Amino acid sequence: MAASVGHDDYALARVPDDRRTSWLTVAAQRFGQLSVVPNFLLGATLGFGMSFWQAFLAFTLGAVVLELVSIAVGVVGQREGLSTSLLARWTGFGQGGSAVAGLAIGLSAVGWFGVQTQIAGSGLAHLGVLPVWAWSLLFGVAVTVIVTFGFRWMAWTAYVTVPLFLVLAGVSIVTELSRHDLATLLSEAPPGPHLGLVPAATLVAGSFMVGAISTPDMTRFNRSAGDVVRQTVVGITLGEWLVGSAGVLLAHAVRTSNIISIVTSSTGWLGALVIVTATLKINDWNLYSCSLGLANFIDTVFGRRVNRAHLTIVMGVLGSLLAAAGILSQFTDFLKLLSVVFPPIPGIIVAEYFLVRRWRSELHSAGRELPSTAPAWVPVSLVVWLVAALVGAFVTVGLPSVNALVVAAVLYAGAGRIGLVRGLGRAPTGLRPDRPAASPAA
Repeated sequence: MAASVGHDDYALARVPDDRRTSWLTVAAQRFGQLSVVPNFLLGATLGFGMSFWQAFLAFTLGAVVLELVSIAVGVVGQREGLSTSLLARWTGFGQGGSAVAGLAIGLSAVGWFGVQTQIAGSGLAHLGVLPVWAWSLLFGVAVTVIVTFGFRWMAWTAYVTVPLFLVLAGVSIVTELSRHDLATLLSEAPPGPHLGLVPAATLVAGSFMVGAISTPDMTRFNRSAGDVVRQTVVGITLGEWLVGSAGVLLAHAVRTSNIISIVTSSTGWLGALVIVTATLKINDWNLYSCSLGLANFIDTVFGRRVNRAHLTIVMGVLGSLLAAAGILSQFTDFLKLLSVVFPPIPGIIVAEYFLVRRWRSELHSAGRELPSTAPAWVPVSLVVWLVAALVGAFVTVGLPSVNALVVAAVLYAGAGRIGLVRGLGRAPTGLRPDRPAASPAA
């Protein structure tokens, strides 16, 4: 399909150097993914069972885990200018494995897009103007339009919604905290049952692990590895500390972990703006990652290049309709189960790119283009992926997502060391210079 609608955003190509952007542009979007209501709720969960400084330490430890994962896989994405699912073709998964990864990412992302669209519709329905289903449709369509026009529209959305959300939510937070002595809140014992440091830190790391895995979708627009480090440290650290710490203080102030009503306590359009800005910035990335993953899947399996913007429209409308029908909430458990599939992906990518380096020379020798072929399958990677996912699903000690990621990296690196990392067959990628994936100028 021709890129006549929206922007393809280099879904099946490297992002060229002249289309890279400043690290602040990307950092605003990363921070926007974390400065949302779920992080307030996470802070309240920690604050209900920990003192403020214990919770602050847990946020610090969890943020370090997220930063290490995001930086490692993000630098690979920045160097190669490729999304997570496309990058996987030459970083351990092969053509077939990358298609499976792209499909898993796409289905999960559109599922969460629909779930959060339904949540936004339920919140907006308090205005009384329209029913939940109608608000869900309107919100979903609005997000779909933004994502259709790609990364730059999403960047401008972050510039508007992130400060607006922080101001609006901040009013409710400051109003409530002003009724209490800050020194007491910082030093008092937790109001609820004790929560240990390790479980708390794992909650923090697990809350954004899927977002960390899709980091290359974002960092392919960065200009340098240093930019990846800067934006990750700023975005994740501030997102976890600032928003999470506010949630901790609120939990201490109101003596409960159920603080969502305080954050969105404003009535009328002000309360609606809090809900919209809280949901919009993470939901546009859900739909964006979905479109990139499905573009790679369709290209690999069916040999057809479908414009990412067209996929965005189809999946955005589908997700909005399912949200309006109110059925996606029934699939939340399935989506959580599906999430154990993701952590092994960056583990294998990072181990292949930095340690095993079986196909790294192919990527480099292709220059600004992409190799004309890729390994069709990498059998050992599929075994490692399965074993690591099972560890994440069934091992109860530690954080499942971190367990799966570490196991995948160690097993893959070990397999590479003894010569088991080999491709089975070669598959043409169809990513030739005469079939560019360039976007029109934004």
